[in-house]
Amino acid sequence: MKGFFSNLKGDTFGGLTAGIVALPLALAFGVSSGLGPSAGLYGAIFISFFAALFGGTNTQISGPTAPMTAVSMLVIAGLIGANNGDVNKALPTILTVFLLAGLIQIGLGAIGIGKYIRYIPYPVVSGFMTAIGVMILLTQLLPGLGYYPKEDAEYVEQFKPEAEEVILDKILKDEAGEGILVLEDFKETIKRAENISEEEIYLEAVTLANSKASGVTGALKSLPRAIKSINYLELMLCLVTIVIIYGFKKITRAIPSTLVALLAVSGVAYGFGLQYRPIEEIPSGFPIPNIAIITDFNLGALVPYFFTALSLSFLGAIDSLLTSVVADNMTKTKHNPNKELMGQGIGNSIAAIFGGIPGAGATIRTVVNINAGGKTKLSGMIAGVLLLIVLLALGPIASQIPAAVLAGILITVGIGVMDYKGLKAIPSMPWIEVVIMLIVLVLSVFWDLVYAVGIGLVLASLMFMKKMGDVTAKDSKIESLQGLENNSREMLWKDEVDFPKELKEEIFIKHLNGPIFFGSTSELQQLATQIPETAVHVILRMDRVPYMDQSGVYTLEEIILGLEQKGIKTYIVGIQKQPLYLAKSIDIVPDLVANDYVFNDFDSCIAYLRKVVKDIQ
Repeated sequence: MKGFFSNLKGDTFGGLTAGIVALPLALAFGVSSGLGPSAGLYGAIFISFFAALFGGTNTQISGPTAPMTAVSMLVIAGLIGANNGDVNKALPTILTVFLLAGLIQIGLGAIGIGKYIRYIPYPVVSGFMTAIGVMILLTQLLPGLGYYPKEDAEYVEQFKPEAEEVILDKILKDEAGEGILVLEDFKETIKRAENISEEEIYLEAVTLANSKASGVTGALKSLPRAIKSINYLELMLCLVTIVIIYGFKKITRAIPSTLVALLAVSGVAYGFGLQYRPIEEIPSGFPIPNIAIITDFNLGALVPYFFTALSLSFLGAIDSLLTSVVADNMTKTKHNPNKELMGQGIGNSIAAIFGGIPGAGATIRTVVNINAGGKTKLSGMIAGVLLLIVLLALGPIASQIPAAVLAGILITVGIGVMDYKGLKAIPSMPWIEVVIMLIVLVLSVFWDLVYAVGIGLVLASLMFMKKMGDVTAKDSKIESLQGLENNSREMLWKDEVDFPKELKEEIFIKHLNGPIFFGSTSELQQLATQIPETAVHVILRMDRVPYMDQSGVYTLEEIILGLEQKGIKTYIVGIQKQPLYLAKSIDIVPDLVANDYVFNDFDSCIAYLRKVVKDIQ
């Protein structure tokens, strides 16, 4: 405990500063997600506190982030749509998905996945981050212009015919469930249809209109209508917020410009009694657990979203561990990746139970914490406590914040989260990496974030395997020693320089460099055909083969079997532990290559061959 409070002053100031920075972002991400500002605030409170307490990065400040909110937004919109626009009905399933994502993160940390996250290719990460920025930017254009599709009566009117179809379909499904639907007699159906009110049709049309205008595609389709009906007060509040955020940074960075913009614009709008649109009301009092997660648990509704929960957990892991690396570089410390994953999972799980949106380690907030003096886990916990105090003491006041102000904040977040480093490097990047980055970017924005990343990973993996196969084929040589010597003595390995001249026509050496895996098997087979028919003995030099997969070992078996059928003896030199284990597992050793023909080094192999090989003139 002494170490826990060893930097009390620095941690307190760091935690308070980070909490202040987190406040406007938490509210904005909550609104953007579709669950409201309170969900963002709940997420920031619980994730910040518990991820700090149980995590593996002392200075990490966690909470809702742009990437996590973008994916959460898709989950929330999909489940609300599946529940006919009823947020309260969809909420238990939404929070269960978030809870599942947190539990998966705990599992990932427990089995030690954390150390492998760093192997995700940069083009995939770059395309994804830029896509997140584009998505946030485009989806905030409508609220920035003060346009809300569900409040546009003319727009909603277009969906009334479809709304009637949806309501009728519900009636038929209800009747089928009750066992009273009879094709020959629709009296009950007609009776129920006649009781449908205009209000019911209108509410269903509002739900459909809101659904059609959601997401990037919906926002772009609705943009012309938004431009025709701009609310200039909302637009001005949004633009002033953006100007203050960027302008105040030029004056000083000691005070977070986002907070300055939030307080200044909200204060003026409220103080002068402007007729602006406020954010949703933030409930006062301590957050209470959502027991409907348990009482209304529906496995069937959850199953289609399991892959999404898995994606959320991996995204949170990547987001957090990248921030951990930044923290390590600034503090000259080393984080524990698996412990960090478990801490993030615990934080996300608890946040979900209390109705918060998921989050991860936040780079900007972590940097602010470190610069303000934070050094231990106490700083992240203090940030969470500060946000809780704000909720309990200032909830009603925070509910008066203009929605346009949060739209302005999110627009700056969208602009800031894009990977400009990756975009600037496009002219100098290999074309295949540019293609992967753009594919991930476009698919993420216009199709599906989760599948886009999956496709990007597959393409990047195939690209890597192709490169490794090319390198392996290029470095692997099959030549007689006489041929090697004639080309360049440097091509000989050091211990082959003094090879007995009288045996150079009878013994051929195959140099294998690098891993032998399925990406290099075709080249390996081609190289095997280059061994001249005059060969009597072939030495496979495997000193530089650190790894061999199943495809590689079967290809090796085919090569050795082909040589044996030609009457050529095969010898293996310097085979390492993992390739030897595989060779023995399918009986290459000792069935095709006797144990006596497997040598630890080249000298002992040659010493043996001197005794058994005759010089053929």
